[in-house]
Amino acid sequence: MLKKVSFILLIYLFVQSCDTNYVFDTYETVEKSWGHDKAIQFNFTAPDSINNYALFINLRNNKDYRYNNLFLIAELSYPNGKTLIDTLEYQMAKPNGEFLGTGFSDLKENKLWYKGFNEPFVFEELGDYQLKLKHAMRKNGEVEGLKQLEGITDIGFRIEALNTYNNGN
Repeated sequence: MLKKVSFILLIYLFVQSCDTNYVFDTYETVEKSWGHDKAIQFNFTAPDSINNYALFINLRNNKDYRYNNLFLIAELSYPNGKTLIDTLEYQMAKPNGEFLGTGFSDLKENKLWYKGFNEPFVFEELGDYQLKLKHAMRKNGEVEGLKQLEGITDIGFRIEALNTYNNGN
């Protein structure tokens, strides 16, 4: 048993060490369901103010998630008080209901673009930033949003450095 655990730990460390673009990566666990008034908050420090980055929202969902898409409200607060608010929509399942993402059939993980997809993201200021995420889900034809969203088990935020060097060509 100890050999098996050691082998799994070794594989995990190898995979993590190969992830050279990783700057920030953390997850928050969602207990039972995600309340519409519960913001998931990530605090982080800008790595620098000159390099290009990609920002991702990572989600893990299980079979209790009953929707084909996901709507989120993202609020990014800068050190000087400036705030950017975005409404985001992500496809979570194929038209036949099969979940997108990687992982086992009961648990899927999705790496969703937040910033840096069309144009690299540059942190304009040095200092501490904050990202707050809330779900904005509602049933079709209903004005009132869902009070509780079931099936989301973990929410993460990841910053990756983009290659910005010139290869000399």
